[in-house]
Order: sequence, then C-alpha cells, then structure tokens
Amino acid sequence: MSIENSFTIDPREKKKFALESTAFRKIMVTLMTWVFKLFMDLKIEGLENLPRKGGAIIAANHVTNFDVFPMQISVPRPIFYMAKESLFNPLTDMALRSVGAFPVKRGEKDIWALNHARKVLDNALVLGMFPEGTRSRGNGLRTAKTGAARLAIEKNVPIIPMAIIGSDKFFREFPKKNTVRVKFCEPIYPEKGENSLVLTDRLMFCLAKNLPAEMRGVYAEAKQWGIESGE
Repeated sequence: MSIENSFTIDPREKKKFALESTAFRKIMVTLMTWVFKLFMDLKIEGLENLPRKGGAIIAANHVTNFDVFPMQISVPRPIFYMAKESLFNPLTDMALRSVGAFPVKRGEKDIWALNHARKVLDNALVLGMFPEGTRSRGNGLRTAKTGAARLAIEKNVPIIPMAIIGSDKFFREFPKKNTVRVKFCEPIYPEKGENSLVLTDRLMFCLAKNLPAEMRGVYAEAKQWGIESGE
C-alpha cells in the first residue's frame, strides 16, 4: 500500500463551511427571530459581557434542541456552532453549513471538528458550544467535557458562560408566550498555568450560580466556589 493511500481524507474537507455571516444566515435569523417571538418573551441580561469583536467562546447549558434559537437571537454577532453529526442529513446539511454550524462526532476525539473550531477563533469569530455535550432534558447540569476550556487556553480567548432558562417550555402554553431568560455572565479568561479541568470547573460553577437550584445538577454543591445550594 502506498503512503498516499494509507491516509483517509475526512469527507468534511470536501465541503464548504461558512466562516462569515452569509445572506442565507441573515435571512434565517430574521425569520427565526420573528417566529420564536410569537412563542416566547425573551429577556436578555448582561449583553455587555459579550466582546464586540475578536474570538470568543459562548458556552451554554443545554436542556433542549431549541436552545440554539434564543442563544443566537440574543446575540448581535453571528455564532458558529459545533453541532452533533446526526443533524447533518441530506435535507439539512447545506442549510446548516450556510448558517455557520459544523458537525462533531460525539463519543470520540474528533480532530476535524477541533481544527474547524480553531479556524472559527482564528478568524476572530464567536464559537458556540454546549460543554455538557448533550441535552440534560431537565435533569440539571451534566458533567462537562473539557473541549471549550482546551480551545480557550490554546487560543487565549475568553469564555462567556450563557445561562438559558425556560427554553424547555416552548409551545407548552401556546397561545400564551413563555418567558425565556438568557444571561451573559462575565467573561472567564484562562489563567497562566491553568489546566482545562480547572477552567472547565470555573465555567460550570459559574453557570450553576446563574441557574435556578433545580437546574444545577452535578454542580449544585459548590460552597467552595461561593455558590450556596438552593439559592
């Protein structure tokens, strides 16, 4: 076997993934903003904590697939999402790539996805991640993965924790709107010599502090971080 044939090119390399705010994305965000405001009363706090320019990581809790809508609607900058690979099917693949999403293979170290995330930050864009890796389905925060922290340390960019509350109640009380709160917490900057586990803990305990007690999950007991359970 030749050296050339011993390497497999990731099929995602042959596709174009948007690294800019495309016209299609602008149309979709405008449309989704209009549609979801029929169902939700969006309350936004702490928007001043989001840098106006430069690379940054928005890291949010993840209860439902609907989280991405209030997340992007509340942000004036385009967010480029790392999303599970199964969402990219023949019907959605092109649209998702055009709005800035890119697939990640869950349950394994996905080198391609990490490299694309690096490209997002290298282009001074906002990377959107859900550190838990999957939806909590109302059971509180799950133990987070360290991917967001590792990228923040490597690229020396801030992590902006985003607490999303109420997205799990979409459509349940229609035609009455349900309230969705999106809170941008103060940026968390990697400290000199800090490893990804410690930075991940700082991120997740910050999210826990800004979520209701019943949503804190495994990060509920955090008195050593100045967070009282049942606040």
